[in-house]
Amino acid sequence: MLSIVRRKLERFYEGLLQSEIKNPPKHIAIIQDGNRRYAKRFGIEREEGHIEGAKITEHVLQWCKEIGAKELTLYTFSTENFDRSEEERNELFDLMESKLKQFVEMESEDLEDVQVRIIGQLERVPARVRKAARDIEKKTIENSKFKLNIALAYGGRDEMLDAAIEIAEEIRAKKIEVGAIDSKMIESKLSNRYIRDVDLIIRTGGEVRTSNFLPWHANGNEAAVFFCSPYWPSFSKIDFLRGIRTYEHREHTWRTTRTERAMAIMKVIKKAEVEDVKRVGKRLRQYIPEKILEEMVNEVDHESRNHVSTVENYR
Repeated sequence: MLSIVRRKLERFYEGLLQSEIKNPPKHIAIIQDGNRRYAKRFGIEREEGHIEGAKITEHVLQWCKEIGAKELTLYTFSTENFDRSEEERNELFDLMESKLKQFVEMESEDLEDVQVRIIGQLERVPARVRKAARDIEKKTIENSKFKLNIALAYGGRDEMLDAAIEIAEEIRAKKIEVGAIDSKMIESKLSNRYIRDVDLIIRTGGEVRTSNFLPWHANGNEAAVFFCSPYWPSFSKIDFLRGIRTYEHREHTWRTTRTERAMAIMKVIKKAEVEDVKRVGKRLRQYIPEKILEEMVNEVDHESRNHVSTVENYR
């Protein structure tokens, strides 16, 4: 009975949180952390922890669609994960291959709006995983409504280093000039150049770091970050919606701060313009009647007030 009441309360709270969403993030990136600790806590095999985590991924994809997000990136296997034991790596690769194959075998209507893309150093994973990854990319390439990016063998530093090396090689080959290098060129060399900037990073498992995840698209866009304590297999819709709320609160704060700064700038400009007119007027007093000088000052003051009023209207 208690579990039924608790579930009803959870659903009510989920509905409340979801109803408050006004401006959802377009691109959400998630660091799925805590599968091994979850398994240890509940006394199950490590592989079972990874399997339970994979189930949550399917739910999160649906939650993103429900709130109106357009893109989801999952940090499935990092370059640092190659340091794990061979046994655990093989467990993860088996699970990845299995889940990707399941995705490929889904009925077309289940995939009609999802385009799957793999980012990272795919050449470092086993051939069977690469094949499953390429198969799902090929099957969903025409879909465009929602984008799911799966980061396999991904590392942000490595990606940016590879881009820098490629540019250096093109300079050495005299294909480009140093002066031509800009942010657009660097972005064009990234393996994940087709993804949009990240608005929100969510990390589960209690760790408070972003772990080399999408530095160009997340840090460069100053993405909001939501750290939560549940291990990935325990991540709930309520946790997800709290992350969305964090993003919206941060965006509201940004808008308010930008407006306040704009108003302060306009006030400074207003004061400077009026003072300039007065200063010039003193020099020209012997040539221009006092009444005309007064009208000039009033006109500048009035225009400045209108500028400030326009800024306030956007607040």
